[in-house]
Amino acid sequence: MASFTTRRTRTTRMLAAGAVLGLAALSLSACSGDSSADASGDGNVGVSLIVKTTTNPFFVSMQDGAKKAAETSGVDLKLAAGKSDGDEATQIQAIENAISDGDKGILITPNGPSVVDALKKARDAGLYVIALDTPPDPADAADITFATDNFAAGEQIGQWTAEKLDGKKAVIGMVDLFDDKLVSVDYTRDQGFLKGMGIDTADEKVNGDEAKSGKYTGGKGGDYEIAGNQASQGAEDGGRTAMETLLAANPNINVVYTINEPAAAGAYEALKSAGKEKDTLVVSIDGGCSGVSNVKQGIIDATAQQYPVKMAEMGVEAITKLAETGEKPETSEGLDFFNTGSKLVTEEKVSGVESIDAAEASKICWGK
Repeated sequence: MASFTTRRTRTTRMLAAGAVLGLAALSLSACSGDSSADASGDGNVGVSLIVKTTTNPFFVSMQDGAKKAAETSGVDLKLAAGKSDGDEATQIQAIENAISDGDKGILITPNGPSVVDALKKARDAGLYVIALDTPPDPADAADITFATDNFAAGEQIGQWTAEKLDGKKAVIGMVDLFDDKLVSVDYTRDQGFLKGMGIDTADEKVNGDEAKSGKYTGGKGGDYEIAGNQASQGAEDGGRTAMETLLAANPNINVVYTINEPAAAGAYEALKSAGKEKDTLVVSIDGGCSGVSNVKQGIIDATAQQYPVKMAEMGVEAITKLAETGEKPETSEGLDFFNTGSKLVTEEKVSGVESIDAAEASKICWGK
């Protein structure tokens, strides 16, 4: 899709600009979420935040950010969430509720393509739709997206991995999100990682269709072999099962890409049970406080930190401003979404890849 594939020649510049922008505006705090139906109540501007699930601290933190912004601006904020990652039906019902309630706008992290028709219905009814973290497919099903550049975040951890390997053969296990639906956050992170490694991708919207062996050109370069792709549903137990399946197929895996930090934690447990945790690089994307702690402990070797609190705060503020002044939010320069930035977090710096350590990342992480 265009929104996450049009910046190839400007990745380094965009990463730096996005990270500076994201970090400069952040004022994050670790606080617990609340999934009540109405998180504010006195405002005249109705906004519904519809997240994927509240089992992932990323989305709980997003709710916290939205509530903070709603309290400041007097917005009537309603919260909804899928019962699990991929639950489209509950999200569709929440969209229908927002239309019936006469809300001014919707903030949503879409669970899949089935929500697109409901979003169109909402926009036709006059609601302004902002996608957070995950753009719908097609991207123009939302008015704008506030998100991490997921391809660039994947590219960061891929570049770090290639440098860290120092020319050693990479036997790679790919722990993705889904295997039964196409979601942009899934394929952009996966394909960004491979690009960062210097592995040619085929269709950039399809996981697992690249050559299963060949040469990677990142770092000093070397041979690679892809042991397989397994879905995790973005959960710790799913990550463990996925890793167990990958190890059964190829016990020589020494690099593990994971869609997020809960999946990475599960993958590590499977590696530990197999006695391979010390010989395998585990990389991920999220930057939550628990994930940053796992970087400090060596459970995750490197992660790309993103900023869900900022996404939600900006979303609430944008809809409030639209209601008050008619002014619509704008995309980042050169992109067709607003890039909220990312930073590579690792305790093992490598040449040519900018990063921060866990101590610095813990000051701006989210969740518990």
